[in-house]
Amino acid sequence: MAHPRLVELARREGPLLQVALDFTDLVDALRTLMRVKTSLGDTIFVAEAGTPLVKSTGVSVARLLAAVAAPSPVLVDMKTADTGALEARMAAEAGAEATTVLALAPNETIEAAASEAHRQGIALVADLIGVSDPVKRAEELASLGVDIVEVHVGIDAQRALGLTAGELRDLVRRVVERFPGPVAVAGGLNAKTAPAMVEAGASIIVVGGAITRSPEPGEAARAILEAIRSAARS
Repeated sequence: MAHPRLVELARREGPLLQVALDFTDLVDALRTLMRVKTSLGDTIFVAEAGTPLVKSTGVSVARLLAAVAAPSPVLVDMKTADTGALEARMAAEAGAEATTVLALAPNETIEAAASEAHRQGIALVADLIGVSDPVKRAEELASLGVDIVEVHVGIDAQRALGLTAGELRDLVRRVVERFPGPVAVAGGLNAKTAPAMVEAGASIIVVGGAITRSPEPGEAARAILEAIRSAARS
């Protein structure tokens, strides 16, 4: 059985930059995406319809993003917690090549989402945000059919836990060792902090605010892409 395209891209062309479009306004999202696409040219990246964008505009936003980002894939950050098969099918029918499920969701929900995602030919990403033992859960998620896991430690949580960049890198490394598929990382990353995640083995670097809140999002995206590619070569 062939792997979903995003999995193949992460393995063949990684590290990939994933741009999280966490907007509530469609015009803002499309304008930013166009600037990123123009700056990156033919470089493949991942255009993420962030959860706020999906909630404010509907999952059909994936088709609009795909029209701008093509041939780069679109991921819809559904953060599914129930009705796994239904939401995976919705994502696929909207034109997305990947969708997300919460790693905290019941195993039955994750299995249903994975089964339907694969039937539709798209990738299922499990977001590890809030999981108390990400390494153990990542290993379990592999047996449930998940294609990609995302180590996601929000900025607030990092500060509350006193988590340093070095410790986050160590967590990523341990997840990479236990999960057989590509590993993504999200959580306040920028051109300075993202390279360490690549060095730890991450295949997908998810960046939101460092790009979307920049006065020049295209230039910011290019700087981060160059930083993670340099880390991959070293």
